[in-house]
Amino acid sequence: MKNVAVFCSGGGTDFQSIIDANEKERFCNIKVMIASKEGIGAIDRAKAHGIEFLVFDKNDYPNLKTLFSAISDSLKERGIDYIVLAGYLSILDGDFVKEYKNRIINIHPSLIPSFCGMGYYGLKVHKAALDRGVKITGATIHFVDEGADTGKILMQRAVEVLDGDTPESLQQRVLKAEHEMLPLALKNLVNGVYGG
Repeated sequence: MKNVAVFCSGGGTDFQSIIDANEKERFCNIKVMIASKEGIGAIDRAKAHGIEFLVFDKNDYPNLKTLFSAISDSLKERGIDYIVLAGYLSILDGDFVKEYKNRIINIHPSLIPSFCGMGYYGLKVHKAALDRGVKITGATIHFVDEGADTGKILMQRAVEVLDGDTPESLQQRVLKAEHEMLPLALKNLVNGVYGG
């Protein structure tokens, strides 16, 4: 069974969707959750399910290279095969990305190439979609490369924008799509469907 690390920066609802799916039909070993800071909801979810978690706060390191070198050492110690960025808000170091080429997936709350890249995360994505007047948005799962949201697209799901939507209401419907997609994409990844 493949060992997976999930990287989180917030409440961990995408992380929870992976936990729930894996408890129903075990397809991977969620070995560790990497948190970008103390006090996030994802840590509580890891504790509740007996999943090891480690905190790597970028403010404790002089630069991205040393941060991700420390993370890489921890992942190697745990025999990690694949990484899921589930609401992880830090840019990855280029050497780290190369080390895990085609073994890191990210979920983004839009239909890439729309509303993606530097500065597009959380409610900002949904506000931009509404400001632009799009009728369809959605979620995208992609491989992580050295760019911001530029890796090969693996899966997308469309979500209709409704009259009267707010960034918050739209976010909730896109999150529902994310929670359905992410476990399936991870299952495909560990089973070699994406050729990683």
